This record gives sequence, C-alpha cells and structure tokens, in this order.
Amino acid sequence: MPARFSNPPKVAFLASRADNAQDALQRLQARYPHVAPSEADVFVVLGGDGFLLETLHELSGDRRPIYGMNQGTVGFLLNTYREEALVERLMGAVHVSLHPLIMTAETYQGGQFTAEAINEVSLLRETRQAAHLKISVDGVVRMQELICDGVILATPAGSTAYNLSAHGPIVPMRARLLALTPISAFRPRRWRGALLPDTVEVSFEVLQPVKRPVSAVADSTEVRDVRKVTVRADFDTSYTLLFDPDHQLEERIFQEQFDY
Repeated sequence: MPARFSNPPKVAFLASRADNAQDALQRLQARYPHVAPSEADVFVVLGGDGFLLETLHELSGDRRPIYGMNQGTVGFLLNTYREEALVERLMGAVHVSLHPLIMTAETYQGGQFTAEAINEVSLLRETRQAAHLKISVDGVVRMQELICDGVILATPAGSTAYNLSAHGPIVPMRARLLALTPISAFRPRRWRGALLPDTVEVSFEVLQPVKRPVSAVADSTEVRDVRKVTVRADFDTSYTLLFDPDHQLEERIFQEQFDY
C-alpha cells in the first residue's frame, strides 16, 4: 500500500553521528526543502539499523512514517541510499506497520522496569555461570528448567537479526508469530526453540537470580539482575516504515529463507 501524505511531503532529515551519515545529511538538506521534526509529514533517517531502531524508540507514540536510507553496515531495515528523486521515492513508497513487544522486568532487588522492543527481547547470563530459566506461555509452564547462555523472543522484523545468529527461524511478516530461541542451550540439549502466536504472553523466571544473575534486554534497553520477565506484543502501538516497492521488507525477510 503506497504511503499517503501531502505532495510534496514535508520532510525532516535525521542522521546518525557517523561521518558518512552526516555528509549525506548535508547533501540532502542542500538539495531538498526540509522542516523541523515537529512540522514533518515524514522522517528520512540516515544511518544503520541500530540508528533506525534508536529513532523509532525516541519517536515512541509518534505515528508519522519513517523512510530510512542506509548509511550504516547491514541496513536490513533501510532502503538503498540514493540522492536522486527522493520526493518521487517517498510518494511511491510502500508502508509496513510494526508492532513492538512490551517487556516488563522485575529485579531481585524489587525494582520493576518496562521497555519496548521492535526486534527482540533477550535474556542473557551476566557471569561465567549458565542461566537457569523457567518458561511459561499464557500462565502454563512449558519449560521447567532451561540451562543456557540465554534466550530470545523475536518479532518477525527481528527474526533475521540476533535470532538468526542464534540459529532461530526466520518468520515471515504476515505469519503473526514470535520466535522463541535458546542461546547455547545445555539442557535440554536438543531443544531448538518454538514458534508462538503473537497473541500470547511469555514469562521467564530466573531460578537462581543471585547465584546465576541474568540481564534482560529489549533492543538496546538493558535491565540487570532480573528475577522475572514477561513479554507480550503491544497491538495498540504501531510504527510505520516506508520502503521502495522493489526493496520491500516483507520480500527481503522471505528471501532470507533461501539465501545460503
């Protein structure tokens, strides 16, 4: 579905601190009319995947679309950088809506923290000792004890990131699934994870939180020394990313399953 805004759209440029992103920012601002972020119809983001995720988190609750151009390393969530015909690209772009995960983490000291994750929530051991985790889905214990370096719960958009590096499955955008993937599971050794409906609530209980401390990370937000972590999809919040028709996110994720 093509993006809809005024023609020409009111554009605000945002760039990471990397030299190449800052150089691109200056060239684009010299070439195209632009406005302050508060007045924009659309944000054009220059950087890598990390900066795009950082921008989405900073714009939490803002439903205006984001069109990213890669000035980073991988750029999976961004379009190819090109200075020509930017307005035409924006007008013809296809939108993708992303719903984040909401992580609620309780520490063994009694603190409680909430954070959003667009890619994944991961639990990671903090020391040389393996984590011992109990996993429940919608209140039903599904894994009494997972001994591991950690575990990941990934969205479809995040399934090709950390989840894929941990040998988790790639999830197509329209599958309405979450990927639950262990990191270096020791027991049960042969467990490779699970695919879960995106409507469930997943709870992780750290069985020995003092002796075997665990941190919880929602994208780049880390909470250390957790005792319990619950994760669910937030369907009341959505972020809109724009993609060139020949560079759609859904197709790129699908194609990843056939790359070797």
